[in-house]
Amino acid sequence: MIKEDIAGILANYTFTSFENFEFQAFGAGLIHGTYLIESGDARFILQEFNNGVFQYPERISHNQRLVKSQGNVTFLPFQLPLPILNSNNKLITTVHGHLFRLFEFVSGQTIQEISGLDQAYLAAKAYGVFAEWGKDIDTSQLQECIPNFHRLDLRFAKLQEVAAGIKSFSEEDQRVLDFYLSQKELISAYLKFQAILPDRLTHNDTKINNLIFSHDLQKVEAVVDLDTLMSGYLMYDFGDLVRTVACSVSETSRNWDEIKLEIPVFEQLLKGYWEGVKSLATEEEAKSLLLAGEVMICIMGLRFFTDHLQGNVYYKVEYPEQNFHRAKNQMLLLKSLQENKSELEKIWKSVTQF
Repeated sequence: MIKEDIAGILANYTFTSFENFEFQAFGAGLIHGTYLIESGDARFILQEFNNGVFQYPERISHNQRLVKSQGNVTFLPFQLPLPILNSNNKLITTVHGHLFRLFEFVSGQTIQEISGLDQAYLAAKAYGVFAEWGKDIDTSQLQECIPNFHRLDLRFAKLQEVAAGIKSFSEEDQRVLDFYLSQKELISAYLKFQAILPDRLTHNDTKINNLIFSHDLQKVEAVVDLDTLMSGYLMYDFGDLVRTVACSVSETSRNWDEIKLEIPVFEQLLKGYWEGVKSLATEEEAKSLLLAGEVMICIMGLRFFTDHLQGNVYYKVEYPEQNFHRAKNQMLLLKSLQENKSELEKIWKSVTQF
């Protein structure tokens, strides 16, 4: 993108003058194109919105407006950077058929994985504090920006449907398929919770890199990537933390013997998240946190394996078998979680006091 193009976009924002500015590509985001804008002493993030991935931008804007209007961000110990309104009072600016958003810049650093247990605790507490802060948001007004995003039962049914249309499987495919189809007890437990858990404001993508830490990594400065704000369950956000932070390796690793749950990390995640939500959570919500990691790992495994069987139509792959390998990775992580369930329950009881 050239400077004249960016100037045309910035002309839609009249809260400050952008007559003199500099810009550069920023970050390594996989979904949205992102630029750092420097105008005098002020810095902003300009983001080209990818409506190929997020097909309901109006729903995302609706949810963000609702959260901004019903929640007082001054009560948060970190920033919650939402898009700045343009001169037409909209969060998204359309220029030549492309969608853009402008954010205030938050100084700090993002990390892709933890280098110490304290970072797991801080990350989980930030997401827990966010959930507690969201208690005043009317979740019935939130819209589904990604329909059925974390519906484990529907992901399971989709795999059954796709597998039923395939005549034969390789030995490896059959082994992974059999594992996921054996998770009916988990599906049943999920459905029982679904019937009784209250709806909460959830982030729905609680990876460690969706936080901005201070430069010394001693505190969280901001919770970002707020496009998946929706109504959901606390177990979704905590479960995704377990899935992405408490695994010994990344979800793309093929070092099969190294894939396991890091129990000390799980404990710090639970301590941090519980510290944030304990004044909010019901007893049933507390119990759901013990199942949360299994739910979210199984969801992603089901999605990866279904996409593999369908010919890699959803997730980008670097080689044809990558979705199969991702599904196998999640299978091994889920096995590790289930094999250590008794120890995790002891930790859960110690932390929650239930």
